Amino acid sequence: MGMDTKKVAQTLTKDLDLDVPPIQISFLTEVPSEMKKYDRNVPSWCTFWAEARKESFYAPLDDHMSCEIGAFVLGAPLGGAVGEKLTMTLSWMQQQGYLEKGEEAHIPHLDAPPKFVAYGPLGQVPSAPSAVVLFARPSSAMVAMEAASPGQAHPFGVGFSGRPACAVIPTVLQGKAPFAVSLGCGGFRTFVEPGNDKMLIAVRGDYVEEFSHSVHRLQGANLEVGAEMARRKAAVPLRTFQH
Repeated sequence: MGMDTKKVAQTLTKDLDLDVPPIQISFLTEVPSEMKKYDRNVPSWCTFWAEARKESFYAPLDDHMSCEIGAFVLGAPLGGAVGEKLTMTLSWMQQQGYLEKGEEAHIPHLDAPPKFVAYGPLGQVPSAPSAVVLFARPSSAMVAMEAASPGQAHPFGVGFSGRPACAVIPTVLQGKAPFAVSLGCGGFRTFVEPGNDKMLIAVRGDYVEEFSHSVHRLQGANLEVGAEMARRKAAVPLRTFQH
């Protein structure tokens, strides 16, 4: 039996108290005939993620080229105008002190680009997810990290990253761990507008069902632990300090 992505989406939305459903990203080699093509221009790769909160669609790789950073992370060929734009953007970011020289060499990116990418709420895309992204509050990200590394005080290969936020996708697809957290980047927060109280979580598609089961268990355990900590707090009056 295949994964029940709708059930997984419901579980994650409830247990992680998500304002919007998990977003599915599927890398495809052929046009998904049962899906509509996205027909508007976008300024960034993560803009597709934002639009996928409302509807399902697909876009060919060429439609991702307006975002030179996203195109690089997607593993797209960067010759011609896109490559020149990337070089200029990186140089400008270094001049502003945003990037250190050579830092771009360490940005995760796909070894080979997809031909097409499908997006939509998890459970509403008629193909298996390559990755799933969540916009979660820090308290929910805490539970998610515990769920992604059961039995370990230090999460296995789970790292925090900032810029660019979209690098969480190759991180989970090609890295050691199927789970990653990003604090986001300036572009992500501008284009997606997730809210200042949200962090970005990425989960590899073939791990998301197992992850949802672990989240459900850990959320219940955290509620019990939280109730006990509240009882202990109430039992010990806080000391008042004199200034």
